[in-house]
Amino acid sequence: MKKLVLAAAFIVTGSFAMAQQVNPQDKKINREEMHKKMEQKQQERIAEMQKELNLNDSQVAKIKSLQEKRKTEMKAEFEKNRGERQAKMEQMKAKRQQMDNEMKSILSPEQYDKWQASRKAKMEERKAMMKEKGLNGERRMTKRAQSGTSI
Repeated sequence: MKKLVLAAAFIVTGSFAMAQQVNPQDKKINREEMHKKMEQKQQERIAEMQKELNLNDSQVAKIKSLQEKRKTEMKAEFEKNRGERQAKMEQMKAKRQQMDNEMKSILSPEQYDKWQASRKAKMEERKAMMKEKGLNGERRMTKRAQSGTSI
């Protein structure tokens, strides 16, 4: 009976893993769509500011250049910190592996397999929750835009 339950858990976990795979081209398309949406939102915000603050064309141009300057600064900062982030990720990965090895030495093989399955299920649950929160956040932004509330 235990083997049947364990086998079912692995099948469910495997099917979730297969369903979550995304090929690189899909990621590229999603990234491009995201950039287009961000540019569109930026243009909408500028148009809204122009309307609300009664900005002239030179002010709009200066605001656009200021935003571009800020964008390039943020990009440079992001690139500068990339190595540090990578090192932190490697450090966390090593700690996670160490914990995994210690748990393997403490638990019996059956307990360890059950623990691994439980851990993967919880991870999938968290991913689903984050995905749902992301959708809810997007809905909130569209509701604000429709009601005229600025972000």
